[in-house]
Amino acid sequence: MAVTDFFAGEIATELLKQLITICRKSTLCKSSAQDLMDSIQELIPIIREIKYTGVELPPTRQRQLDFISQKLRDGQELAAQVLKSPRWNVYKNLQLARKMEKLEKTISRFVHGPMQAHVLADVHHVRFDMAERFDRIEGSTRRLEQRLGGLKIGIVDESGGWIGEAVKRVEEEEEMCGGDGGFMSLGAGMELGKRKVKEMLMGREDLSVVGILGIGGSGKTTLAREICRDDQVRSHFSNRVFFLTVSQSPNVEQLRAKIWEMISGNSIDGFSPMIPQWRLQYDIKPAAKTLLVLDDVWSLSVLEQLKFRIPGCKILVVSRFKFQQVTDCTYELELLREDEAMSLFCRFAFGQNSIPLGINKNLVKQVVDECKGLPLALKVIGASLRDQPELFWTSAKNRLSRSQPICESHEVQLLERMKLSIDYLPDKVRQCFLDLGSFPEDKKIPLDIVINMWVELHDIDEEEAFAILVELSNKNLLTLVKDARSGDMYSTYYEICVSQHDVLRDLAIYLSSREDINRRRRLLMPRREEGLPKEWERNLDEPFNAQIVSVYTGRMGEMDWFQMDFPKAEVLILNFSSDEYFLPPFIDNMPKLRALILINYGTSSAVLHNVSVFSNLSNLRSLWLEKVSVPRLPDRMIPLENLRKMSIILSDINNNLDQSVVDLPHLFPRLSEFTMDHCINFSELPPSICRMQSLRSLSITNCDTLERFPKDLGKLSSLQILRIYACPKLRSLPSGIGHLIWLKYLDISQCVNLRCLPEEIGGCRSLEKIDMRECPQIRNVPMSVAALQSLQRVICDEEVSWLWKDLEKIGSNLCVQVAEECFNLDWLAE
Repeated sequence: MAVTDFFAGEIATELLKQLITICRKSTLCKSSAQDLMDSIQELIPIIREIKYTGVELPPTRQRQLDFISQKLRDGQELAAQVLKSPRWNVYKNLQLARKMEKLEKTISRFVHGPMQAHVLADVHHVRFDMAERFDRIEGSTRRLEQRLGGLKIGIVDESGGWIGEAVKRVEEEEEMCGGDGGFMSLGAGMELGKRKVKEMLMGREDLSVVGILGIGGSGKTTLAREICRDDQVRSHFSNRVFFLTVSQSPNVEQLRAKIWEMISGNSIDGFSPMIPQWRLQYDIKPAAKTLLVLDDVWSLSVLEQLKFRIPGCKILVVSRFKFQQVTDCTYELELLREDEAMSLFCRFAFGQNSIPLGINKNLVKQVVDECKGLPLALKVIGASLRDQPELFWTSAKNRLSRSQPICESHEVQLLERMKLSIDYLPDKVRQCFLDLGSFPEDKKIPLDIVINMWVELHDIDEEEAFAILVELSNKNLLTLVKDARSGDMYSTYYEICVSQHDVLRDLAIYLSSREDINRRRRLLMPRREEGLPKEWERNLDEPFNAQIVSVYTGRMGEMDWFQMDFPKAEVLILNFSSDEYFLPPFIDNMPKLRALILINYGTSSAVLHNVSVFSNLSNLRSLWLEKVSVPRLPDRMIPLENLRKMSIILSDINNNLDQSVVDLPHLFPRLSEFTMDHCINFSELPPSICRMQSLRSLSITNCDTLERFPKDLGKLSSLQILRIYACPKLRSLPSGIGHLIWLKYLDISQCVNLRCLPEEIGGCRSLEKIDMRECPQIRNVPMSVAALQSLQRVICDEEVSWLWKDLEKIGSNLCVQVAEECFNLDWLAE
């Protein structure tokens, strides 16, 4: 009998102990670990039988036992990695979970293959339930889908799963750095700056325009936001404190419209092209003192167009530049002192405010010194070194020390220092970070856009894209921002956007632009220009190899484009500010295009021209249209057979989706997700939508002209998510909703005139979550809800919560959450 016979049993026993611990601690690996435990528990008696019989096995069977022994050793090492991996490192945990699933399949196949054919025949003819085993193997894919579904609709756990936890972490950090006593932890210099700026704003009536000056990443915006939250400041200005981000590529007309609304209190229809003449200093007499914060100002000419002088009103300008011609007084922000920098760095590197015992203090101090007191660099580099070995830290210190000193004229050296945190990322995570440079600065990017882009570009599934998102958030390379209207409760991923510090965006662009322009993986326009860059035009003689092409311009006519060849382009992002836009003819030269994102940052819906290019997008899988006048599609348009996701945001529908105009199932035969948000000029969804059998998610939100749904809605046999958020004219839901047997999530929140849930809702046997916040007309729930055996979570108002809590007592799986009242109006500035 070989030595491996003995070791296999010991290894299996130890591995079983580790798997029990994993089941208690690791959510991602729990299911695979449980399956693996089942297999090993069945293996251990067999191995013991072989060990204690003393019978020498034939060479073939001995090799099989050697094989399973090695796999058990691999499992023991993998289990050790799982137990050591921090819970916050979601991307690493996902990779370990998938390795665990692969190992489980290997051992399960062995148990039901060679071992069943040979070893089991000799040891008591142990039988296994084959059908149950293979169901588990085949169910691994379903488990992935279920985890992703839980992430999307917010039923993973009370914290909201990965995304909810990441959002909560960001909020806790903001509270730590900006709450009571927390801001002071950023340093005495920042606290001194706060006192001085407050004195300028509140104690000096002769100062109308005050500035905060500092280099990128020094904490200017953090200081400005803390001043806006300060109770004394808010009291002094009667809570009339407004914050606007200007950026390098501002839409001055739109900013002036927002300022007009804030100062005067007169709303301007977002779809109206009319903006009042800019004469605030003469026409407006505010009832109380007002503070307007203009963040991230880059241009004197822009600032001069935005400034106004009204008695009692003050402007706080936050910038990297000193605008002496406009500002009456400017505070220059100091960088962190040595002790302050160490405390901030340790918070993100070690999760505490000081260096832990057993850590090389001299090495940590050297790394902190190289961050030169910049808060952003301390946070990002600290997070990138978290849980890394000392050799890794030494390498980081050496690379940082090779950079030149940072000062206001050395922005590139700042980027070189920040580059360190990117170089150590796994390649796929690094590429995803660089993709974020494709979007305009200071804009909130809907989570759906980011996830779709990564899925199409990097051949990953949505779950891995979510894990990468959380990984980048944990390393402070992006920020997950929750819709202010959702209050403190995490509900769904639809409420989340991605934002990024402008220095980090600069870093992504800097790293993406190092290659020759025709060979870059990403062809980007860092800021808005009137037309395409001259550099692009000078290199038209050969194809561009970019996978992502991002354009940011004003109005573009047919003659403003030039022909470009993009044989490898998979994602096209068209950002513009205009009321008319001619789609680029070079779309015809993008045979691999899989995602098209078109966003208008103008003040009114843009009329699109050259829509015939849509007929050539045979490989398109994702389409995002924002603030456009939805065009009438060509009569003989070729169906977009591969289109899976379509989103229409802030747009004028013009009834162009009516059945008499377009046959949706014919044009989009494989569409699985359809979203309309903040759209106008339609009262009903086209009846043809009910024939879209592949549709799994239908989201119609913030559409104040929608009055009814088609009566045949129940024919959407594949529908799993139905969101009808904030549609005030909607009074009822079709009774056919009870036929949606696969529906998992129903959101009818803020449908203020919706009178009741349909009696037939009990037929939705797969329904897991209902969100019915702020539905004051609904005073009762149908008796049929008692049949909703899969229901896990209901979010509702206090007035109807008792109706659901009666069910909660009956069904142990149901959790009823009373929605908190949210009076935050910060979202109005978006």
